[in-house]
Amino acid sequence: MKLAIIGLISGFLSGVFGAGGGTILVPSLERGLGVEVHKAHATTIAIILPITILSAFIYLRGSESIDWSVILYVSIGGIIGGYLGAKFLNKLSGVTLHRLFGIFMIVAAVRMII
Repeated sequence: MKLAIIGLISGFLSGVFGAGGGTILVPSLERGLGVEVHKAHATTIAIILPITILSAFIYLRGSESIDWSVILYVSIGGIIGGYLGAKFLNKLSGVTLHRLFGIFMIVAAVRMII
């Protein structure tokens, strides 16, 4: 039941804000379910893909304001960055990964507020 609730909240936030996977899933998996930090991040990456694909199809059906050239170039960069990030993830200790994720979340929150 916990998994379904975490998925529902994460999927809803991803659909509304275009984000939410990492911000909800990583802490939920770690603290709510006791998943080890590296596994939580890796699992989150895998979970975000189907959520993103479904949300994109729904947006595509209701909107013509999607810039395909942006999708192409950002996707290419995202694929390369995702590969490099996944390789880098395995080199970090759990504590370092936690701290980097926390810093990223604080910076993102401050940027959203300002």
